[in-house]
Amino acid sequence: MADILILYYSVNESTKKMARLIARGVEMVDGADATLRTVSNEETKDNTSDPLVEINDLKNCSGLILGSPTHFGNMAAPLKSFIDKTTAEWFNGTLAGKPAGVFTSTSSLHGGQETTLVSMMLPLIHHGMIIVGVPYTEKKLASTKSGGTPYGPSHVSYNNSQDITDDEKEICLSYGKRIAELVIKLNS
Repeated sequence: MADILILYYSVNESTKKMARLIARGVEMVDGADATLRTVSNEETKDNTSDPLVEINDLKNCSGLILGSPTHFGNMAAPLKSFIDKTTAEWFNGTLAGKPAGVFTSTSSLHGGQETTLVSMMLPLIHHGMIIVGVPYTEKKLASTKSGGTPYGPSHVSYNNSQDITDDEKEICLSYGKRIAELVIKLNS
């Protein structure tokens, strides 16, 4: 079974909801399984329902998908803090050659989705991972009026007043499925 690790940080539930949708997409693929993990932080310590990530989760995964809300056009500090602790895995090539992707949620339409997605890709590139985007064959990229980018799924919550739209949901599902299919192909 190919295990895709979906590692996210969420404060207001949007990123967490996206992680679950992406996991459903992963599990649409025969031979693929999604593992949801989050990172430790004071804001989420008492309200997270997913286990905290451990370094062994990175060692055991066949692919990695990172998710974070946008904080000033960048990933949130708790996720970055975990990634900054993966130097030994970088030296050992633990993640090299594995598919990876990213997703984000913002409060406003111009909240820095694309810069956040690209900033999350940078450490994955340093780890030698194969970056996977959302191709324009995903028709919802053309119809969405909120989130969704070729760099990875995204959501605009308008300060938590809007739930994930149908277009955003479809982009999340197809993204999880796409990464799982690539993992299966690479491992066969």
